[in-house]
Amino acid sequence: MRDVNSLDAVVFSGLSALVIEDVVDDGQVVRVLARTRDVPVPCPVCGVPTEKVHGYHVRTLADVPVDGRRVVVRVRVRRLVCPVLGCRRQTFREQVPGLIERLQRRTTRLTSQVSEVVKKLCGRAASRLTRYLATPLSYATALRLLRRIPRPAVRVPRVIGVDDFALRRRHRYATIIIDAETGKRVDVLPDREAATLAAWLRGKDEVEVVCRDGSATYAEAIRRALPEAVQVSDRWHLWKNLCDKVLAEVRAHAPCWATANPPRPGGAHEQTTRERWHKVHTLLGQGVGLLECARRLGLALNTVKRYARSPEPSADRIAPRYRPTLVDPYRDHLRRRRSDDPAVPVTHLLHEIRELGFTGSANLLVRYLNQGRAEGDRPVTTTRHLARLLLTRPERLRTKDTDVLGSLTAVCPEMTVLARLIGEFARLLTPAKTNNDKLTEWITTVRSVNLPSLHSFCNGLELDRAAVNAGLTLPWSNGRTEGVNTRTKRIMRQMHGRAGFDLLRHRTLLST
Repeated sequence: MRDVNSLDAVVFSGLSALVIEDVVDDGQVVRVLARTRDVPVPCPVCGVPTEKVHGYHVRTLADVPVDGRRVVVRVRVRRLVCPVLGCRRQTFREQVPGLIERLQRRTTRLTSQVSEVVKKLCGRAASRLTRYLATPLSYATALRLLRRIPRPAVRVPRVIGVDDFALRRRHRYATIIIDAETGKRVDVLPDREAATLAAWLRGKDEVEVVCRDGSATYAEAIRRALPEAVQVSDRWHLWKNLCDKVLAEVRAHAPCWATANPPRPGGAHEQTTRERWHKVHTLLGQGVGLLECARRLGLALNTVKRYARSPEPSADRIAPRYRPTLVDPYRDHLRRRRSDDPAVPVTHLLHEIRELGFTGSANLLVRYLNQGRAEGDRPVTTTRHLARLLLTRPERLRTKDTDVLGSLTAVCPEMTVLARLIGEFARLLTPAKTNNDKLTEWITTVRSVNLPSLHSFCNGLELDRAAVNAGLTLPWSNGRTEGVNTRTKRIMRQMHGRAGFDLLRHRTLLST
C-alpha cells in the first residue's frame, strides 16, 4: 500500500509513534502491521540510551475500533542490549510510552475508553455493552480493569457531610463522607459505628464544619475526634421530624376536627365501631376495669383504651383509605341517577357510564356503590390529608384546599394553634443570624400549649441544640450528601448485591 503511512493522521492517529507497514482488511477485523521506530531507547535500569538490537519480538494489541470493526495491531518491537557492563539488565524489550504498556494487550487509549465504560456499568453490563462497541471483554476482565483504575486524590475538605446508607436494610449499614462544598466523595466507611467515624476524623484538623442528620452516634464521634468542629444539623431532617409529630397531633385530635366532616353513609366497619364503643362505655359506666372489658369483649387492651379515650364514635366521620378507581370520573352521574331513581339496577348504570367512556368491570362498579362512595356531598378529609394541608405553604394551596383547612381548624382550637406554630417554624428553616433567638421563643410558645407531640419534638431540639442552631443560622446542609447517597444506591442496584464492600467503595469513590 503506497501511502499507508498517511493514514496515521486520519484513521490511526493514535499509532503515530509507530511505523505502519501495512493495513489488511480481514472482514470484521482490521489488522495493522507496524514496527517501532529506529531510535535510541534508554535502559530501564541505568538509563543509558542504546539502539543495539539483540533480537525482535511481535506483540499483538487491540486498538480502538474503526468503522465499527475491531482493530488488531501486530507490532514488531526490539530487544536491545544495554551498553553498560555490569548492568543488571543486559537486554531489555523496548516499550512505547503512551501507547503500549508492559504486559498489556490493549493500547493505552483503548484501555482508557473501556475503563470509562466499566466505571459506569461495572462487570456484566459493561461486558454486554462492549460487544456492541467492537471491543469485547469478559466480565472478569471488566472487574480487573475497574480495580486497576486509580482513585482520584482528594484533599481533606473544610466542610464535610456525613450520612449512612443501607448495605442490607435493617442489618448492615455503611457511612459515606463527602465534601459538602463540591459534592466530591471523600471516603466510604464499612459501618456506622461511632468508633469507626471517630478514627477517620482523628487528626484531620482541616475539618471545620461537619453536616449530619440527627444521629446521636455521629454526634458523639465528632465530639470525640474533633471537639472544635462545628456540627450542623440538617434542616430537611428537622422538618421531617416536625412532620411526624404534626401527623401524631392531627391523629390525636381527630374526634374534635372530624366533626366538621359531613356524615358519611355507614358501612359494616362503621357499624362495628359504634357497637364496640357503646359496649366499652357501658361496661366502664358499670365500674368494670379496662382489662376486664378487654376480656369480656374479646378485644385487645390497647383497642379498649382507644375506645375509652374517645368521647364519641368518630369513625363515621373519618374516611377510609380508598384507592382511586376508574369509577371516580363518573361519580356525579351515579349520584344523580341514584337520587332520581334509588331502585335503578346496577346493570343500567354500568351501560350508561360505559357509553360515557368507562372501561372498568361490573364488579368494580358494584364494590364502588356498596362502599357508599357514590353518595356524600364531598370526600371526607383524612388525618393524612389534613396533615398535608397544614404542612403545605399557604400560597401553594388551591382555593378549595384553603377552604377545607379553614373549616377544619375552625372547629378545633388545637389545630388553629398547630397551623400557626408550623408556619413559624417553617420560616426558621431559611438560615438567618437571628434564628437562634427565634427558636428559643418558638420552643417557649410550644411548651405553653397542650400539644404533647410537639413537646416531644422540642425535647429533641434541646438535646441537640448547638447543631440545630448551626443548621438554622449557617448556609450548610446535608443535601449534597443525600444526593450522593441516592447515586450510591443506584450503584448498588447495578451490582445486584454480588460484589463486596471493597468494590462498592471503589466504584463510589470513582463516581462523579
